[in-house]
Amino acid sequence: MNAERDLSPLTPNIVRALNDKMYEKRKVAALEIEKLVREFVVQNNAAQIKHVIQILSQEFALSQHPHSRKGGLIGLAACSIALGKDSGQYLRELIEPVLTCFNDADSRLRYYACEALYNIVKVARGAVLPHFNVLFDGLSKLAADPDPNVKSGSELLDRLLKDIVTESNKFDLIGFVPLLRERIYSNNQYARQFIISWILVLENVPDIHLLEYLPEILDGLFQILGDNSKEIRKMCEVSLGEFLKEIKKFPDSVKFADMANILVIHCQSSDDLIQLTAMSWMREFLQLAGRVMLPYSSGILTAVLPCLSYDDRKKGIKEVANVCNLSLMKLVTPEDDESDDTSQLPSQEELPSFHGTPDTDNDSSDLGVFAPRSSAGAAVTLNLDGIVQVLDRYLHEPSTGMMTRICVLKWLYHLYIKTPRKMFRHTDLLFPILLKTLSDESDEVILKDLEVLAEIASSPAGQTDAAAAEEPAAVHTRLQVPSPARGALPAGCGEGARTLEVSPSTPTMNSYFHRFMVNLLKRFSSERKLLETRGAFIIRQLCLLLNAENIFHSMADILLREEDLKFASTMVQNLNSILLTSSELFQLRSQLKDLQTPESCALFCCLYRSWCHSPVATVSLCFLTQNYRHAYHLIQKFGDLEVTVDFLTEVDKLVQLIECPIFTYLRLQLLDVENHPYLIRALYGLLMLLPQSSAFQLLSHRLQCVPDPQLMRSGHTEPAPRCTPPSDTARIDYMELLQHFERVQNKHLEVRHQRGGDIVDRRLGQ
Repeated sequence: MNAERDLSPLTPNIVRALNDKMYEKRKVAALEIEKLVREFVVQNNAAQIKHVIQILSQEFALSQHPHSRKGGLIGLAACSIALGKDSGQYLRELIEPVLTCFNDADSRLRYYACEALYNIVKVARGAVLPHFNVLFDGLSKLAADPDPNVKSGSELLDRLLKDIVTESNKFDLIGFVPLLRERIYSNNQYARQFIISWILVLENVPDIHLLEYLPEILDGLFQILGDNSKEIRKMCEVSLGEFLKEIKKFPDSVKFADMANILVIHCQSSDDLIQLTAMSWMREFLQLAGRVMLPYSSGILTAVLPCLSYDDRKKGIKEVANVCNLSLMKLVTPEDDESDDTSQLPSQEELPSFHGTPDTDNDSSDLGVFAPRSSAGAAVTLNLDGIVQVLDRYLHEPSTGMMTRICVLKWLYHLYIKTPRKMFRHTDLLFPILLKTLSDESDEVILKDLEVLAEIASSPAGQTDAAAAEEPAAVHTRLQVPSPARGALPAGCGEGARTLEVSPSTPTMNSYFHRFMVNLLKRFSSERKLLETRGAFIIRQLCLLLNAENIFHSMADILLREEDLKFASTMVQNLNSILLTSSELFQLRSQLKDLQTPESCALFCCLYRSWCHSPVATVSLCFLTQNYRHAYHLIQKFGDLEVTVDFLTEVDKLVQLIECPIFTYLRLQLLDVENHPYLIRALYGLLMLLPQSSAFQLLSHRLQCVPDPQLMRSGHTEPAPRCTPPSDTARIDYMELLQHFERVQNKHLEVRHQRGGDIVDRRLGQ
């Protein structure tokens, strides 16, 4: 710059000194400018004041020469000092050139700019607030300045500006929030620290209600919480903690719905602190906002469910997630089953998206953020489709943890209880995976799975005309004893069955019950290991959850038509063992023990026909029902059967069972030889079948205890039939049952011979 150039009212000496490289000379020039401007203030000469500021700005502060720029900065600061309280009228002209110097490549010049702006702001105080955004924007850049002196200077200016904002009641929060929202996504540590420090200040100003705008900055705060700096993480944690305290204090003024999806995203973070903090917020939101959070249930479950399987290393997150899960579950009520929610599902355009939404596969791309933003006055609805989609996905994923699977099943059970009508629309989707889950390694998972399946099979909401139409014509809502047309039941037994369904105390089963029984037996057939290891457990639990009579009646009816005779035999042996030994079946055993009602006689007929797949199981059923004469006749038929090792093993097990408490009444009846001769004959028949073994010795010793064997003479008068039904409609035709037994065993014999022939043919072919 030409020092001789006329820049009046600045004198040539002032101009020369402002351009000097020595700071002391520039300072002297600044004092002269201050004196000059004070005179203009006294004269009220605003035009000259503006002219001086313009010269200092255009000719010096924005000059190409670095020393000129330094002179311009100190000159502008001198003007502000001279103006005093009147500086507010010229702040724009004073601030803009100084802020431009914030971007200067020379760190010393950036420092002088900080110093100049500090003096300008110090004088103007509250008058700078209309220019707060540009000041904040400039400071946010200097906060990340690599030069420590510049950074130190910016911190002094920052503290001054914070003091001004704190003591003022004219802060424009509405205008500031967009800038804050933009700057909060900075990845620079110093910029983040600067942002958090300002948020902490604004939170503590009584007249500034930052909570109202929390949805705008919450996502950014959670991102800062993942910073590598412990100090910044701590500051952010404190800030979020203060916000949460305020939310608890003033829940009515909180926009919960606008922040729900933000929390869903960060509850899935891989950073433990972010995840724990977001989950803690979610817990409070669910408790404070209640059903306002219901439209976001699918997203919340997506985030919460995996946390339930965390180990002790993430115990805190797991505990908070469990509270979230229980709180969300409580929000679902029977009222959610009354209105249809399908008409209110969000369109694709309504689905919100956030930066950083977790990636998912194509089938569940919108699970993380599923619900639309709720608007004022909008009805809160339960989006059951989204929830079921999430639950179904976690059941299908092999990586899903055990506790998560248990919780998914608890959710399904809860939904079938609270919203059965809507849930049955999804039953066809869920049914296959629920059946597959029966093969789970965990007993607790299987137990919860059975509870869901039992609810599906027994809920009145599951009985619909459409569902019933899909079932075979022979399947009815209530289980019936098979008619002669379906299985050639004996006339006496079948006629009673036509008018007989289940006992009055038996709960009515819906259309899914028979489907469940059929598919359960199919699963046992295809997974023999499941039958061996968990079959008894599954059936026993079902007998507790549903009606045991219905279960045995239905399975017996299905097995009657089973083409795989080997599986039918194995399944009957398992059912028989459960029937005779399980405490859960006590009532059913009591019902069968006496056969004093048409219902019990009909049930015996149904079981008997399927039990014929296993000769020893059929005899044990006769022992249970005290049909000793028929048992004796059955054992006589054993001579015509193929005696295998498996057959003898079953006889051995039956002998062991006779010694168990379940057959205490049978052993006591051995004392009454006169009235129970066929019992003794049947037991001797079993004894004759056994080889010399421990079972043979056991039964032999028992029969030796029978008093006065001479009473078992061939001419003994046979007593009247013990089990005579109270009506002709339920009379049992034992001869027909015996013939049915022979037919079934002949089929088994044919299959075994055919299988043996196939084996021989294969060996010859080799």
